[in-house]
Amino acid sequence: MTKLDDKSLDTIFRTARTFNAWKPEPVSETTLSALYDLMKFGPTSANCSPARIVFVTSDAAKEKLLPALMPGNQPKVKEAPVTAIIGYDLEFYEKIPELFPHNPDARNWFAGNDPLIQETAFRNSTLQGAYFMIAARSLGLDCGPMSGFDQNAVNELFFAGTSVKSNFICSIGYGDATRDLFERAPRLAFKDACQIV
Repeated sequence: MTKLDDKSLDTIFRTARTFNAWKPEPVSETTLSALYDLMKFGPTSANCSPARIVFVTSDAAKEKLLPALMPGNQPKVKEAPVTAIIGYDLEFYEKIPELFPHNPDARNWFAGNDPLIQETAFRNSTLQGAYFMIAARSLGLDCGPMSGFDQNAVNELFFAGTSVKSNFICSIGYGDATRDLFERAPRLAFKDACQIV
């Protein structure tokens, strides 16, 4: 493994920002595919990979999503070229024989154990959502993650009849730093957030 240079670390973390306004530049399907092909390599427990993503790009799909959002998030989604609904599949364990081939019986760790299914799916899809943002930034995209939405409404609108539930929403594209970009908020110091024991 090679340490990333400072420019790369700035792109992914230090100078990256949460964007609320977007330039009118499209994001191609090729880029969305490349984004997924990066994020999928992030680790999940038993390689369970429960994240499922709906890329909302068309005007019709945006109009469908908008009523499920808090009012303050609606303009962000309407303007963004893409908004990803990061979901999690509560039947992720059915893919374990394919994804965890050295122990396909690991499916049975989960099947029928609803609390473990929920905990595993939510935790690991959240991890995958973080990988999603790192992958997006690595490809030169900006991100605008948000949780201000009616989860039940989004589930009904985009995942009805499936085993998938929504986790959070993240707009992606090319951020407009001249509009609605807040000053960077403080972060906790190492001593305030960490222990070495």
